[in-house]
Amino acid sequence: MNEPSKIPAKFLKPYDPASTEDRIYSLWEKSGFFNPDHLPERNKQGEPFSIVLPPPNVTGTLHMGHAAMLAIEDIMIRYKRMKGYRTLWVPGTDHAAIATQSKVEKQIEKAEGKRRHDLGREELLKRVNAFAQESHDTIVNQVRKMGASIDWSREAFTLDQHRNLAVRTAFKTMYDLGLIYRGSKVVNWDPKGQTTISDDEIVYETRKAKLYTFKYSKDIPISISTTRPETKLGDAAIAVHPDGPRYQSYIGKEFDAVFAGEAIHVKVIADTAVEKEFGTGALGVTPAHSSIDWDMAQRHNLPMKQVIDEFARMTVGNEAIKGKKVTEARAAVVEWLKAEGLLEKEEDIDQNVATAERTGGIIEPLPKLQWFVGVNTPFVLAHSTIPGIASGSKTTLKEIMLQSVKSRAITIIPDRFERVYFNWIENLRDWCISRQIWYGHRIPVWYKEISNLKSEISKSGTATAGESEVYVGIEAPIGEGWSQDEDTLDTWFSSGLWTFSTLGWPRSAEASQGKPDDFSLFHPTSVLETGYDIIFFWVARMILMTGCLIGEVPFKTVYLHGLVRDGKGRKMSKSLDNIIDPLDMIAKYGADATRLSLIIGTGPGNDMKLSEDKVKGYKNFSNKIWNITRFILSAAAGERFGSTDVPAITYDPAFKAWSSVELAHIKVLNDLIAEVSKEMDEFKFYLVGEKLYHYIWHELADKILEESKSILSGDDLQARTSRIQFLLHSLNTSLRLIHPFMPYVTEEIWQEMENTHLLIVEEWPRA
Repeated sequence: MNEPSKIPAKFLKPYDPASTEDRIYSLWEKSGFFNPDHLPERNKQGEPFSIVLPPPNVTGTLHMGHAAMLAIEDIMIRYKRMKGYRTLWVPGTDHAAIATQSKVEKQIEKAEGKRRHDLGREELLKRVNAFAQESHDTIVNQVRKMGASIDWSREAFTLDQHRNLAVRTAFKTMYDLGLIYRGSKVVNWDPKGQTTISDDEIVYETRKAKLYTFKYSKDIPISISTTRPETKLGDAAIAVHPDGPRYQSYIGKEFDAVFAGEAIHVKVIADTAVEKEFGTGALGVTPAHSSIDWDMAQRHNLPMKQVIDEFARMTVGNEAIKGKKVTEARAAVVEWLKAEGLLEKEEDIDQNVATAERTGGIIEPLPKLQWFVGVNTPFVLAHSTIPGIASGSKTTLKEIMLQSVKSRAITIIPDRFERVYFNWIENLRDWCISRQIWYGHRIPVWYKEISNLKSEISKSGTATAGESEVYVGIEAPIGEGWSQDEDTLDTWFSSGLWTFSTLGWPRSAEASQGKPDDFSLFHPTSVLETGYDIIFFWVARMILMTGCLIGEVPFKTVYLHGLVRDGKGRKMSKSLDNIIDPLDMIAKYGADATRLSLIIGTGPGNDMKLSEDKVKGYKNFSNKIWNITRFILSAAAGERFGSTDVPAITYDPAFKAWSSVELAHIKVLNDLIAEVSKEMDEFKFYLVGEKLYHYIWHELADKILEESKSILSGDDLQARTSRIQFLLHSLNTSLRLIHPFMPYVTEEIWQEMENTHLLIVEEWPRA
């Protein structure tokens, strides 16, 4: 009859993530080791290593892309913590102004049939804040479920009080440097969301369209081609290429016509922006409804005439056009052209249509008075640690963004994205930062009527007689009669400050007293890990804002991960019914399996294929580690693979009396330690995960354990002792190596091995 097992009873059952993970996470949190201030002494004396979590939008729940991000960043932070670094991982969420307000507005309209102006600013913001808080709580729970060893005591929100101070300080500083200005330009207007959006928030959709070729009138001899004939009611010129042979004799001539009920005056100009081979080789220039045409108008001093309003309705034209939506007006203009005998050709083409990312509305380029950041404006950078830009020298924001990467102060992984980054910056326009929504950071600018200004000047100290009626400040102006700008700032303005606003900028009182603070210890941050799809939205803007305001780079390395696709390589979407929810996978297979499925097989910058079967496969690996542990601990506890009971053996880290076979195995393990340690430093986590999987399953389980069975069932006590010490050493080392990838199952096993420290702060193995 078999004796009862001498190992913990839990090892007699399969590994159960559901009963383990919340308990282990609670154990980690209570230990305080997520916080760099509470780490063991060797870490406190170690080199700082910091990451800021790319803040998820408070618009719902996390998806598999977020799960991949959390897995990669947690691997980084756990590895560095075990290596003795003073690690800090700062969490936070993003208010995602347009997306969040838009979502709440849709809910209100569906449930109550009301729009935001029916509720008023205060009531709408109350509801948006409640939605954001609920979403935040869901997100935090999901982050915990993934096993993220993140310092919750330093959690931030892009719209909280400290971030608001940082935003106001940044705006005022950049305004004083001449980098922020107010001007009227053609911007991307979202008629559906009733706000401007940046170039990077446009989603281009390929749609079927008509390309129309026509003349403005029978008296104008030049034909033009366009997909938007309704905008031609606002044309100010006909542009041709200066080298084009067809229209040389017309350059400089001017024509008048009545086009679809609207009087127009066009001048023929020569400009290299015209493509000689496109359409007729001539382009109708509409300065108020195209950013390219706006630029052309500035070069040729052309007048601007707006013919479309903020609701995408025509403001001019005959009875069939004026007051109509642009799509209706387009059809009406085409009918007019046909009736007048001016339409020459009509072709079916595929066209890239600009739509708003958050609302889906078709973008209308419109002239608007907005706030901008001048990326080409020269200014003096008082302090700089950016190679190639000296303190006190003149530079531009564009030069800061270029030089930070060109100088290798920032390394981008994989490096092929450097070319993409440079190309985007070289074509960068001034950044429109004002938004016509209510949820977000209110622009810290106040206005006063000229008539009310003079009496308040001496009290407020904001201006002298005859000067501006505009006040820009960190705090509201003194005196009455001031009204704050109604607009809010682009979300990316606040998230662009993320690496340093989360570390105490503007500097804390402790810093002024000479005490070390988070900013001095952890900035620049060590790594920014994020998706390649937001390199322009966020990565570039953080480099811009940090270089301008701090004079240094925000991070030393940018690690870009790809999109998570389904097993067939398709983008996950509701319409395809192929979305894999990370919480569902964690509930079924555990966080360790979910994490490993997102790491192995995919290098940085590459999209990854994920199926439920892949996650399930790594759940089997968790069980394999569990079973390996049961085998080794059973042997060490004195459970023999024969008939006679033998004494228990305790792990002795100093044991050296190995057999020659064991020494050969140890060499293999030492080589693996050296190899994967190097690859961890090189951010090759996908290779490390694969090699550790192979070693544990195929080397340790399939080969070494099978080989050990005859030794453990034999009568040679010395050989048995040596083999058990070797197995305990191999298990100890394997658990430490795989811990950053599979923290839950490894920590659970570690606790049952009577170790005095938590595995989370155990030393990384050394060969």
